[in-house]
Amino acid sequence: MTSPTWDPAQYARFASPRARPFHDLLARVGAQDPAVVVDVGCGPGTLTLDLARRWPRATVRGLDSSPEMVAQAPAGRGVEFSVAAAEEFDARGVDVVVCNAVLQWVPTHRELLRRWASQLAPGAWLAFQVPSNFDAPSHRLMRELAASPPWRHRLAGVLRGTESVASPAQYLDLLAGQGLVADVWQTEYLHVLPGQDPVLEWVRGTGLRPVLQALDPGSAAEFEREYAALLREAYPARDYGTPLPFLRTFAVSTVPA
Repeated sequence: MTSPTWDPAQYARFASPRARPFHDLLARVGAQDPAVVVDVGCGPGTLTLDLARRWPRATVRGLDSSPEMVAQAPAGRGVEFSVAAAEEFDARGVDVVVCNAVLQWVPTHRELLRRWASQLAPGAWLAFQVPSNFDAPSHRLMRELAASPPWRHRLAGVLRGTESVASPAQYLDLLAGQGLVADVWQTEYLHVLPGQDPVLEWVRGTGLRPVLQALDPGSAAEFEREYAALLREAYPARDYGTPLPFLRTFAVSTVPA
């Protein structure tokens, strides 16, 4: 799967439903008075500010591989933001590592989690969540369309499938195998999205980015038209909006003191 060029404005269109998993993840982190907290893959930094509010005495840092995202991060709020890929992050000396909806973009993230776990000191916390909906219609239809004529030659290798993330049991084995005490679970959200073609608008900010980046503007618009028709059938609108089921996997772990 190609690493996308991010559009902060498009990503922020559904800020509230995208924020909820972050807060659900953070609610199970039991750190009391950490000195250093890092948000790996902080995006535009809005949610990173919540880390500073929860732990006002901590040094809070936000890292993201997208210069476009980091450029939107709020300055002067007690948080340090910088451009860095998740693979570059070193967890030594960090008390709380939070990684929200990022690791699905990192093919080697299982090895990355093992490295972070090995670097954390006793009492430190590692918390992450990843989307687990790669077999949902939104992603399956995207892959099927990309594999069909005339798209398959232009989009070969652009998208990955369900192997983008591990199962909850695999994450538990990984974290516990590194000696951490882990709590792993799944939640399926039922987002109700407003407007016309809202599922298309949702994935424009996330999973569709590699496709749009790989095509010229005219071809990208044609792909979107075909894809939007498939999404309208898979996710019919209701009087109150369009329901979007979204499954996510959460893991909160700590190094025994």
